[in-house]
Amino acid sequence: MNYVGRLVKIKRASIGVPSGTMGLVLKQYESHRWEKEPYFMYEVQLLNSRILKRRFLEEDLVVVS
Repeated sequence: MNYVGRLVKIKRASIGVPSGTMGLVLKQYESHRWEKEPYFMYEVQLLNSRILKRRFLEEDLVVVS
């Protein structure tokens, strides 16, 4: 699923980013695995956080709009 340009909520907490933090997806990156199908990482601009941008896996994001 393409999340670029969407508002998302972070499901899994990480250092400096609590779960439930909202953000805007800026870019999509594809992995380069050889043995399995590729997975996607998304660069998210976080709202109300000291950290401006962070990368998350697809399963860590919930689309809000």
